[in-house]
Amino acid sequence: MSGIADVAALAGVSKSTASRALTGGGYVSEGTRQRVIDAARVIGYVASPNAASLVTGRTKNVGVIIPFVNRWYFGEVLEGLEDALLACDYDLTLYNVRPGSASRARIFEHFLARKRFDGIITIGIEPSPDELERLVSLDRPVVALGGQLPGITSVSIDDVAVSRLATEHLIGLGHSRIVHIGGERTDDLTTSVHGRRLAGYIEAMENAGLGEHVLYVPSDMSVPGGYAAGVQVIGDPRTRPTAISAASDEVAVGTIVAARRTGVGVPSDLSVVGVDGHEYAEMFSLTTVEQSPRDQGTAIVELLMGVLSGGPHETEVLLHPTRLVVRSSTAPPRGDGANPS
Repeated sequence: MSGIADVAALAGVSKSTASRALTGGGYVSEGTRQRVIDAARVIGYVASPNAASLVTGRTKNVGVIIPFVNRWYFGEVLEGLEDALLACDYDLTLYNVRPGSASRARIFEHFLARKRFDGIITIGIEPSPDELERLVSLDRPVVALGGQLPGITSVSIDDVAVSRLATEHLIGLGHSRIVHIGGERTDDLTTSVHGRRLAGYIEAMENAGLGEHVLYVPSDMSVPGGYAAGVQVIGDPRTRPTAISAASDEVAVGTIVAARRTGVGVPSDLSVVGVDGHEYAEMFSLTTVEQSPRDQGTAIVELLMGVLSGGPHETEVLLHPTRLVVRSSTAPPRGDGANPS
């Protein structure tokens, strides 16, 4: 079996130079590096990750912690993140820490500490105080995507601002009876995505002098969750709002399906706006505040790579851009007295 000595001999360099060229540990001129890579390809030599780790002190592996793998946002982020890591010649080890799952505690208490990573990326995990303490205490860089974690640099959208913008869009059309759907009931409007989006809705309503009309209906952040809450909200024509500000596009789509099944026209009887820019948004002509999860996945990898290359690692929140996309799920309320102030 061919070894590093054979690669070095074929390329006409020393074994240490061949090792540096193949592992990225130390300076090698581009011409020499390419000559070594070509030699390795000719004889079919693949550098051992363990050997590379001994030379560079790097594992070339990143731990990725995620609460769901089967939801649109997280799947989109993973695609962008994986592409960016592969472009940097990094592997990833994925941990699915579903809220309330029995394995979650074991992952935080044992697996993260015993595995060798160059860094860790968390994606929307909303950790408990104990989990956050364990992350911060790990002897390696930790960066976060989605959410704002004390002591950890993160890439995020401004969830308060996007929900405020979505609600202000409805208010600008003339709606006052606007219901917010999404997430679990919480008194803390800062530590979760749905909590911050509820806070943005409340802020918009109060700023417009509509505080007395604030109404929040909790739901799972999914299409079925939005459907169930939508049936509850629009089922009674005597109390039906004229507009819904949904905490996510999936909730909004579920609400639109509920409206169609109960004979409520969108947007003639009910305007619906979401947040996310889901792949189904165009199909349902959904007005939404759009974000770009794949670009966020790329951005969080760039942030981590910057830290690993010796760049500054100040604790801050780097806000990712969003934009309002207006489609035909929103319109002014009908002028039939159904929307009193």
